Amino acid sequence: MQNKTIGQQSLEKHAEWRGKMKFVPSIEVKTREDLSLAYTPGVAQPCLEIQKDEDKSYELTRRWNEIAVITDGTAVLGLGDIGPAAGMPVMEGKCLLFSQFAGIDAVPLCIDSKDPDELVRTIYLLQKNFGGINLEDISAPRCFEIEKRLKEICDIPIFHDDQHGTAIVVLAALTNALKIVGKKIENLKIVISGSGAAGTAIGMLLMRAGAKNVIFCDRHGAISTKRTDLRPSYAELAKISNPDNVCGTLAETMKGSDVFIGVSAAGIVSKEMVKSMADKAIVFAMANPVPEIMPQDAEEAGAYVVGSGRSDFKNQINNLLAFPGVFRGALDCRAKEINEEMKLAAAEALASLAPSPLTKDAVIPDVFDDRVVKEVSKAVVRAARETGVARV
Repeated sequence: MQNKTIGQQSLEKHAEWRGKMKFVPSIEVKTREDLSLAYTPGVAQPCLEIQKDEDKSYELTRRWNEIAVITDGTAVLGLGDIGPAAGMPVMEGKCLLFSQFAGIDAVPLCIDSKDPDELVRTIYLLQKNFGGINLEDISAPRCFEIEKRLKEICDIPIFHDDQHGTAIVVLAALTNALKIVGKKIENLKIVISGSGAAGTAIGMLLMRAGAKNVIFCDRHGAISTKRTDLRPSYAELAKISNPDNVCGTLAETMKGSDVFIGVSAAGIVSKEMVKSMADKAIVFAMANPVPEIMPQDAEEAGAYVVGSGRSDFKNQINNLLAFPGVFRGALDCRAKEINEEMKLAAAEALASLAPSPLTKDAVIPDVFDDRVVKEVSKAVVRAARETGVARV
């Protein structure tokens, strides 16, 4: 297999595995008594208890530890709109990570519709089966509407990981990077390239954490109220960001900036653009598989702290550091939702787990650090209880 690409090797393994998840019983049925207890006639009693008090479903079924990972296949990895069936390998992989890292039972569901109304209705009708819903790989701006509407009508956590998981990890990494460069978040000029699901959520969470000057950019440059070509979601962003109403290309916008965050496209940032940034600049170029600028090039151009989304470079900013612990905490306290305070708490806990002493080459813990899920989940539970969304 040495001469085969990772993609070819993975294809062979998927053919061998024939799925990465399977259902197995948590009990054995070997006798008539076992059968009577697990199924009829005994099973009628827990059914009646749940009928009287629906919350009993968390105590008498597996709902307490079960979530759904749901997609419509419209924004799968970097592959785009490949359809729900083609998205299943990714959903199975996500379920595997929930299981391996947080001990959560996750069910992959691929819905064959691009209609937001149908998606919302379908997921709403399924909610009584689960303790939470992880939305995955749904294209922007539809993902914003779908998540918002579901949060309004569901009484379990609805979490779009492409948005919020990524944002939590970026905030954690930035928190530590700022300690190294000696800057404060409220004084930064932050430029975000890519204003889809991840970019928007990153900027919103950074502003919630105290950032005052966040400038979102699309392929045409800075998103500003002066522009007349903005789609509705970008027009809303323009109202709450870019306080100086900066206009111009990405290169022009990056001049004098303290932080560049990329969730956009390969190779769009040059060394010259990094050189134009402020002293001790921070560059998180997270496009996958090829970042906006390669880490070595960013460092050669003067960036002081550099991160990417890849595991073969230092400072990997990977949402695997967030979503297992966030859901573990939400399930443990039976939270009604995952709110902003819970996200901020998760980021703070994650930042505290970076290697000590803190260095510019390790501003975030490793994804295999076994402390991560434990500490992030504890922080999420604490924030949920403090904000009144925990039920236990």
